[in-house]
Amino acid sequence: MNSALIERFCDHVWMEQGLSDATLSSYRSDLKLFAKWLDKGSSSLESCDLSTLQSYMAYRYKKNYSSRSTARFLSSARKFYQYLLQTNQIKIDPTQQIETPKVQPPVPKTLSEKDVELLLAQPELDTPIGLRDKAMLELLYSSGLRITELISMEVNQIGFIQGVMRVIGKGNKERLVPIGEEALSAVRAYLKYGRPELASNAPNDWLFLSTRGSIMTRQTFWYRIKHYAKNAGIRTHLSPHTLRHAFATHLLNHGADLRTLQMLLGHSDLSTTQIYTYVARERLKQLHSEHHPRG
Repeated sequence: MNSALIERFCDHVWMEQGLSDATLSSYRSDLKLFAKWLDKGSSSLESCDLSTLQSYMAYRYKKNYSSRSTARFLSSARKFYQYLLQTNQIKIDPTQQIETPKVQPPVPKTLSEKDVELLLAQPELDTPIGLRDKAMLELLYSSGLRITELISMEVNQIGFIQGVMRVIGKGNKERLVPIGEEALSAVRAYLKYGRPELASNAPNDWLFLSTRGSIMTRQTFWYRIKHYAKNAGIRTHLSPHTLRHAFATHLLNHGADLRTLQMLLGHSDLSTTQIYTYVARERLKQLHSEHHPRG
């Protein structure tokens, strides 16, 4: 009975809202797990009341389910019981008086300053590809760019005299971002000795070119990052944003303020930037423990 009801609900929200397979799968698994627990108490999804739901929440707590997992379950349950209420299968929604647990945003994976130095030292500077990759890695770390912002950059966006670049971010919003001397030097070397060879077959305005002379893809450069990380012996799990996260946390560790960091990263909301304060606090705690006489 419960399984059939869950499937009717999934069919309904799929037809009404066109939800993705992943979202429907989450709804289905959350509700089936809840239904299995209800069966042990000879209850059903339709007969569930506030007290029963609270007991299930207590059960999840005892079983050490994460707050993120429980928040997802409640989202599924709310949607499910709204459907039952709208279709007159129940008279009271048991989720209305349940508060969603606060969820700590995921902490960005980052690299130590030592690991960043190892990574940046990997490209071989006697080849056009090595010069290109060195310039791209230096720009990512120097300016906290998203990979999409980096690969879509044109030559005229770099201001060598001013030491800044014009970045086109999300929603086509422009921002000016300073470039460090190491990154500027790497870009100059690439433009002088690397790019002319890559652009010989297909001249265009893109700053970073593939071996075919066309624009680089995210996947290609992500593969290059993983290749260099492996060569450097870096075992930390990397994501396409790892150097962006390193840029942010290292700036905070060296005294930057959140508002400045928000502008540099191109975040529209300061709350998005605040997650980096957690990483910085953890680093400060570690430094205190290592170096304070009573740490």
